[in-house]
Amino acid sequence: MSNTSMNMGRATFYEDRNFQGRSYECSSDCPDISSYMSRCQSCRVQSGCFMVYERPNYMGNQYFMKRGEYSDYQSMMGMSDGFRSCRMIPMHRGNYRMRIYERENFGGQMHEMMDDCDSIQERYRMSDCQSCNVMDGHWLMYEQPHFRGRQMYMRPGEYRSFRDMGMSGMKFMSIRRITDMC
Repeated sequence: MSNTSMNMGRATFYEDRNFQGRSYECSSDCPDISSYMSRCQSCRVQSGCFMVYERPNYMGNQYFMKRGEYSDYQSMMGMSDGFRSCRMIPMHRGNYRMRIYERENFGGQMHEMMDDCDSIQERYRMSDCQSCNVMDGHWLMYEQPHFRGRQMYMRPGEYRSFRDMGMSGMKFMSIRRITDMC
């Protein structure tokens, strides 16, 4: 049984590096930061966890942010223009369950996960993961083993094709639960 608490996170985004320029305080999803400021180059996350995206409407490269200060996106994340949208990640207190599949549309090998996996290839002998079904909890998938490289946020739902989600050519090699340690 899933027990998701909707404790809100809070973050303040700044137009310039080092928390300078106009600011915008956020405690929910924002599909287009440019409606509040021309760009976003730094951020303070006061509580909760957020996923930020380099393009509007939660598109493009993603980066996970937990409580802390992020004074310069360009040097930290490689996002030259900062980011354009963000999603607040609700706190989940319950079981974590996800099925990963070797091929699109839930084809090929299937493995059910309930904890972090630092190498899909080593643990499951899967060379690729192209679809998944998240039953419980919120997860981060990583491009490289040991939770490195580009990331993708997965919330409960069916993901039939990572390629159709704009992740063409990207392999996911490790997966981590987003726990209450945010």
